[in-house]
Amino acid sequence: VQLQASGGGLVQPGGSLTLSCAPSTTVFAIRPKGWYRQAPGKDREPVAHITWSGGSTYYADSVKGRFTISEDNAKNTVFLEMNRLKPEDAAVYYCAFQKYGGSWRESANYAYWGQGTQVTVSS
Repeated sequence: VQLQASGGGLVQPGGSLTLSCAPSTTVFAIRPKGWYRQAPGKDREPVAHITWSGGSTYYADSVKGRFTISEDNAKNTVFLEMNRLKPEDAAVYYCAFQKYGGSWRESANYAYWGQGTQVTVSS
């Protein structure tokens, strides 16, 4: 199963983007989903997470209040709405689905990863 992420691009500081991610097959159980990002020269870091059926959401402190994670269960798609983007938000963003649950802050708990989509924040 592959995850297909899209929606990245170039945006000015203060602008908005919405990323989306869906599995390549419709035969895929609903799972907890998350977004990670990796900037050049930095480790991959967790950004946001949504539990089964959207019961709870979690955010990194750096994006809290600006980013919103949501999902469309009918399409098993996860979204990341990013508002008031800052230059430090620039990174490759990866979507990921868990298989068995676990801490959203540990990338090892995600079994399936998308290919990454580039977000550039620059004037």
